[in-house]
Amino acid sequence: MNHDSYSADYIRQVLQDVKTIALVGASANTVRPSYLVTKYLLEKGYTVHPVNPGLAGQELLGQKVYASLADIPGRIDMVDIFRNADAAATIVDEALALTERPKVIWMQLQVRNDAAAAKAEAAGLRVVMNRCPKMEYGKLSGEWGWVGGDPGFISSRRQQLHESGRVQSLGIGLKDK
Repeated sequence: MNHDSYSADYIRQVLQDVKTIALVGASANTVRPSYLVTKYLLEKGYTVHPVNPGLAGQELLGQKVYASLADIPGRIDMVDIFRNADAAATIVDEALALTERPKVIWMQLQVRNDAAAAKAEAAGLRVVMNRCPKMEYGKLSGEWGWVGGDPGFISSRRQQLHESGRVQSLGIGLKDK
C-alpha cells in the first residue's frame, strides 16, 4: 500500500465499513482537534469510544472515556490515533493484542509510523496515515466545499442529507449495520 496517496474509493470504503471507533488521545478541551473530531464522528452516526488514561471513567460528549483499548467492551472497528508517531507503535501493538482485532488503524494528520503500519497490514488490518477522518468524510460528502475546500474530485451525483437533516453524508446508512 502506498501510504503517500490514498484513493477516494479506499477512504470511502474504510469509512463505510467502520461503525465503532476508539479515539486514542481524546481531549475534553473543546478547542482541541480530537474533541472536534469525536463530536463530528458522533454526529455522523459512528459509535466513538474516547481513550485517555487521564480522563478514564469520566464522560466526554456523553461517551464513557476508557484508559486503554483493552478496557473498551465489544468490538472496535477502527482505532483513530491522536498521539505522536512514536506512540502509534505502542497503540498498534495494543490493538493487535485485542481478542477481536479492529479492521482499521487510522493515524491522524502528521502521524506516520511506517513500521507500525507494516505490522498492522501484516496482521490483515487496513491502515491510513497522516489523514483526518473528519476531513476525509467532509471531502467525500461535499461538506468540504462549504468552507472553500477542494475535495479533489468532481461529481455530478446529488449529495444526500444525513438522517439528522443537518449535514451531508456519504449515504452509508450506519444505523443499518
